[in-house]
Amino acid sequence: MRKARSLKKFMKFAALPLAIFTVVLVVPFVNGFYYTFTDWDGFKVDKFVGFSNYAESFADPKFWTTLRFTGLFVIVSLILVNVVAFGLALIVTSNLRSRNFLRTLFFVPNLVGGVVLGVIWQFIFNSAIVALANKYDWELFKQSWLQDTNKAFWALIIVTVWQSSGYMMIVYITGLVSIETDVLEASQIDGASPLRTLFAIKIPLMAQAFTIALFLTLRGGFMAYDVNVALTEGGPFRTTELISLHIFQDAFGEGNFGTGQSKAVIMFIVVALAALVQVTISKRYEVQR
Repeated sequence: MRKARSLKKFMKFAALPLAIFTVVLVVPFVNGFYYTFTDWDGFKVDKFVGFSNYAESFADPKFWTTLRFTGLFVIVSLILVNVVAFGLALIVTSNLRSRNFLRTLFFVPNLVGGVVLGVIWQFIFNSAIVALANKYDWELFKQSWLQDTNKAFWALIIVTVWQSSGYMMIVYITGLVSIETDVLEASQIDGASPLRTLFAIKIPLMAQAFTIALFLTLRGGFMAYDVNVALTEGGPFRTTELISLHIFQDAFGEGNFGTGQSKAVIMFIVVALAALVQVTISKRYEVQR
């Protein structure tokens, strides 16, 4: 009787969310996985082709180039976003009078949509910075970074850090304010310096916040698309094309829906494995501390 009541309550509150989740995520994913084994052209399936789409995907040198570039982008953005975000969190949890204003100021970039963000920074890199560089003779900025095959990567990193740091800052603020004040007061009584307190007490006690922030940053780096499209469109010469944009171009730009879908599945596996490794390592660190 109790089980029946529990099941009834569960279905009452969870049936609709589960139905939406199934229709929006599970069904499309299963269909997409099925299409990777067919000659799907975006509208119909004529025959079953087995693993040929995967074979073509693995044989595509551009796919590997893009995947390596995405990996580099994820690693660099993962480090910089979290370092900046943690630094901002330390600033806004200090005794500054303007800390509430600064929290809002640092979080605002996260509210700007990726496409709008890309357009704004296109103007900054292509016009504003170049004009100032020519006026004050700044050799490094005289040419737009978006037109340089080496500097375009760093332009993409700068915009990503600028947009994402404010959101990750909120995660770290939550971790910092959750630390019991008794522990911090005890460290002060013992004569611990602020730097010693930071590394010996604050960081270990907020390991869970690092787990969450690193996971979100990792996922966001692999799934980055809108800023990539709006800022560089994969240029110059497709040197800043991230994996999401590459898959879109392969499927909708060149009409290779079968290989495009298979690359999406490969991407899903890579992201899932990377996230699993990151969370596992982070959780072990939490337990050890």
